[in-house]
Amino acid sequence: MSERKMSHKICPECSQKYTNRVLGDWCKPCYSKHFKDNFDKWTSGNETIDKIIQNSQLNANGYWEVIEWIPYDKIKYIKRIARGGFGTIHLAKWFDGQIRVWNIENQQWKRYGQLDVVLKKFDSFATLNEGFLNEMVIHLKTWNKGSVNSIQFYGITQDPETQKYIMVLDYARDGNLGEHLKNNFNLSWEKKLYYLYDLANSFRNIHKLDIIHQDFHPGNILSHDFKDDYLYISDFGLSKMVGQNPNNPEKKNIFGVLPYMAPEILCEEKYTKAADVYSFGIIAFKIITGFPPYHDIPHNSDLAIKICNGLRPKIPFHIPKSITRMIMRCWDARVTHRPTFEELKNETYKYYSDYMENDSTNNNEITIQIKKSDEFSTSTNATAINIETAASLNYRTHPQAIYTSRLLNFSNLPNPKNEENFENELKELTKSISDLSSTDSKQIDLNIFDFLKS
Repeated sequence: MSERKMSHKICPECSQKYTNRVLGDWCKPCYSKHFKDNFDKWTSGNETIDKIIQNSQLNANGYWEVIEWIPYDKIKYIKRIARGGFGTIHLAKWFDGQIRVWNIENQQWKRYGQLDVVLKKFDSFATLNEGFLNEMVIHLKTWNKGSVNSIQFYGITQDPETQKYIMVLDYARDGNLGEHLKNNFNLSWEKKLYYLYDLANSFRNIHKLDIIHQDFHPGNILSHDFKDDYLYISDFGLSKMVGQNPNNPEKKNIFGVLPYMAPEILCEEKYTKAADVYSFGIIAFKIITGFPPYHDIPHNSDLAIKICNGLRPKIPFHIPKSITRMIMRCWDARVTHRPTFEELKNETYKYYSDYMENDSTNNNEITIQIKKSDEFSTSTNATAINIETAASLNYRTHPQAIYTSRLLNFSNLPNPKNEENFENELKELTKSISDLSSTDSKQIDLNIFDFLKS
């Protein structure tokens, strides 16, 4: 084998095979030593933070798993781009950029160069242990598992004036899903179904890590390019490992975005994976219909009471029955009746792959339903026209409809239940789907490519 080919497989420092060559040459033994040799040259001033950063560097199997202590003077603020429930988000430039490989000749790290990043600054009420450190640990756990599309976490810096620690994260230039849907109501069915699958798959893998997000809503779903890139999950500040701090009697505060919160959480019951499934159902409603949930009413204690009593967003009649049934199962007040993300991943993948079959005679269940839905939407039916027109004219949001995470101090809420006809509606949907799937396919004249133009 030639010397040139060998050089792409062998570490020039230790003459051993690279431990990872998927996205770049990485020698874990040598690089861990270089990181360790540099430990005495920096400190965050907090022993726990130092240990988290050091562990990430010693155990990294590639540059994408490394987080760093980033000197504050290596960052330039540009502007504040968002305010969340627990702090502010700023766009900035990181002059050096992340580590790439070790430069043997210069005996220092070779870096990618200037990089746009996001600085996440926590408010004072988000304590170091309960907010900042928790989010660091969860981010690392998800990002280091390639099956989870979480936003990349580069490292930590500190404001020298306020002494507050700041998370440095990847900048998703296309923003969040909530704003994207607001500005792009008429998504193709290809995109709608793909978004559902992508989110279900990511959360299936998050739950496999025994992580519960606890703040799952469109504002925490980001993308570099909503047309061609993945959806990335962000903001793990409220996330918990299963079994972490169970039933803490001192922690009664409930944080979140009311319309996306499961009724059992509003009643201060223990958070489970099923609560994330409920949130997915509400997000799916927004993706499919284009409307934020409860956009035309105040998000106050009255709404919380109604949600606990079974109120759910109204799914338009013409939405495909399979999708309607899936959404309703997610927001069932009976926690054990909700599907898992494993089931949702399989279901949404089937819808997406069936719809995308490259066959002009494609007559599978979901395609038939979508065709009927589109025919209904474009008919002269007044209700359908009003639905489409209202969306295209940018619906009006009630001034007290709040879609950022906040402290919710509701009390004396009723025990969660479904509305009176909920279970019967689910049964009827199941029956109608079964009837539709047996429809004579000759009655359907469908060319899938007509629906991929968006």
